[in-house]
Amino acid sequence: MVGGGFMAEVHSRAIRAARAEPAGIVSSSPERGAEAAERLGIGRAYGSLEELLADDGIDVVHVTTPNALHAEQTRAVLASGKHVVCEKPLATTVADAEGMVAAAAATGRTATVPFVYRYHPLVREARSRFATGAAGSVLSINASYLQDWLLASADDNWRVDAAQGGRSRAFADIGSHLVDLVEFVSGDRVSRVAATTRTVFTERASHSGITTEDAVAVVIETRSGAIGTLLVSQVAPGRKNRLWLEIAGTAESVAFDQEQPETLWIGRRAGTTIVPRDADQLSEDAARLCVVPSGHPQGYQEAFTAFVADTYAAVAGETPEGLPRFADGLRAVRVTDAVLDSAESGTWIEMGTHDD
Repeated sequence: MVGGGFMAEVHSRAIRAARAEPAGIVSSSPERGAEAAERLGIGRAYGSLEELLADDGIDVVHVTTPNALHAEQTRAVLASGKHVVCEKPLATTVADAEGMVAAAAATGRTATVPFVYRYHPLVREARSRFATGAAGSVLSINASYLQDWLLASADDNWRVDAAQGGRSRAFADIGSHLVDLVEFVSGDRVSRVAATTRTVFTERASHSGITTEDAVAVVIETRSGAIGTLLVSQVAPGRKNRLWLEIAGTAESVAFDQEQPETLWIGRRAGTTIVPRDADQLSEDAARLCVVPSGHPQGYQEAFTAFVADTYAAVAGETPEGLPRFADGLRAVRVTDAVLDSAESGTWIEMGTHDD
């Protein structure tokens, strides 16, 4: 593990649940590394990343550090011959993200990014409905990701600092999840964007001159001709982690709410249905992710564990369905860049076809 903050805690639980052993950790200083090792129950704290990478007993490295460190640290991991899981956003620039994808390809190592909302069983069910044609062709997309943890000026975090978090904050941090989920479920690609951003507080408890955005509104068009809207905010009172999307097809609409992940809404002109997370009623790919009996809540941590387990399966030579790899992380960085470019220029930005 590289980094000892909140995401390291989430990763460490998923690592254990996926039947692996968190063997060691390195943080921003030896002292912080030792504290994180004690707090997370990890046997060894390394004094530096170089020391960790020199350990031949380490197979996979999870990078959970601030965004600006991802590219350099991940390239070092890959150069050492180890597999890597890197937190999103994959990098703070498209060029860095492209370099990371190239490094993973050159080394042949498994390299994944935790777009873990893909691992809610009912997200896979929604995806199946478009993939099989049950929902028809995509007509429109209405999606949002709302939080309130930065609602007040006294709320602060390293992510507000462009030097650590990158040019974008709200969209890179959570909008990346939203775009990934929209494209993953619909099977369609965003082709162009028109965006506007707002920075509510330029001064916070420990940061001044803040330029990163608190909220973003985006109009999108897709390659198939669908239209849609995306709203991303970290200043939405009462919304803790409300990732929601509704995709309308020619036959039915499909809606998923991450704060209520046990049901999927299927809308039809006649016969609207609520589908429960019940393996007996779901597609094969959705059913395999049902690790808790129907009627017992299954949520974020289980989704994270399933992602980590699929990563380790890929390390072992398998090809798990829907595993988000570095190419998916690069895609999100490209969309983020286009959103910020549009907001700054006041024009539509074409996405092009790089990802083909």
